[in-house]
Amino acid sequence: MRGTGRALRKNPNLLAGTVILTIMALIAIITVTPGARLVARYDPQALAVVHRLEQPSASHWFGTDRLGRDIYARTLHGAKVSLVVAVSVALSVTVIGMTIGITVGYNRTADNLVMRVMDGMMSFPTLVLALALVATLGSSLFNVVLVICIVDTPGMTRVVRGVVLSLRERSYVESARAIGASMPRVLFRHIAPNTLAPVIIQASVFFAGAILTEAALGFLGVGTPEYIPSWGNIISAGREYVTINFWISFFPGLFLALTVLAANLVGDGLRDVLDPRLRGAT
Repeated sequence: MRGTGRALRKNPNLLAGTVILTIMALIAIITVTPGARLVARYDPQALAVVHRLEQPSASHWFGTDRLGRDIYARTLHGAKVSLVVAVSVALSVTVIGMTIGITVGYNRTADNLVMRVMDGMMSFPTLVLALALVATLGSSLFNVVLVICIVDTPGMTRVVRGVVLSLRERSYVESARAIGASMPRVLFRHIAPNTLAPVIIQASVFFAGAILTEAALGFLGVGTPEYIPSWGNIISAGREYVTINFWISFFPGLFLALTVLAANLVGDGLRDVLDPRLRGAT
C-alpha cells in the first residue's frame, strides 16, 4: 500500500486517472443497489412525454430526451454498461491473449500457424470487423462483449508473443529446460510472470478501447439494445437534436470522454511505473 501511494503521488497522471475511474466505478456500483433511485433521482426508462426535450433545470439536471426520459439518470446508468463491458473485455482478452501468446511464442510450430490467423484478423479495421460480427450474432450486451473480445484478442496475443520471443532465450529459461522442467512449468512459472508489466499496460489500452467500441456500436444502433441505457445509444438518440437540444448528447459524451481519458492516463502512469527504463528516468 505504501508503494502504491508513493507511485500515485509521484505520477499526477496516474493519480488523476485513478480518481476519475474510481468515481465512475462508484457510480456504476450505486446504480445496481437499492439506493440507485436516491442518486439517479429518476427511473432511466420512465417515460414522461409531457416533459420531453426540457433543458437542464433543478428538476432534470441534464435535461430530458424526446420521450421525456431523464438524461442524468440515463447517463449514470450508462456508466454501468460501459464499465461492465470494459472490465469484461480487459479481463477476457488478457487471459486469452496471454495463454495463446505464451504458447505460440514458445512453440515455433504453433507460432507459424496461429499468428497467420491473428494477422488475418488484424488486417480488418476494428469497427468493420465488430460490425460484421454483431450483424451475425445479433444485438445484446453479451454479444457486444464477445465481439470486442474477438476483435481485441489478436492485439494482446501479438504483444505477449513479442515478449515471450525474447524471454525464451534467457539463461534462466534455458537452465530450467536443462534440469528437465516440463513445458507448462517453464511457461507459467518462469516466462508468464515476466510478461505481466506489458500485459497490464496493454490491458488498460483495451479497457479504454472497449468503452469506445461499445459506444460506437451503440451509436450505430447495432450494439447494446436501446432499452438498456448506454452512453453510445444515448448519444445516438440525441444526434437529431444536437443543434437545438445539445444536452441529450453532450452529457453522456462528456462522461464517455472523461472515462476514456482516465483509462489512458492510468495506462500512461502504469507504463511509467512498470517500465524500468522510464522509472529510472523519472
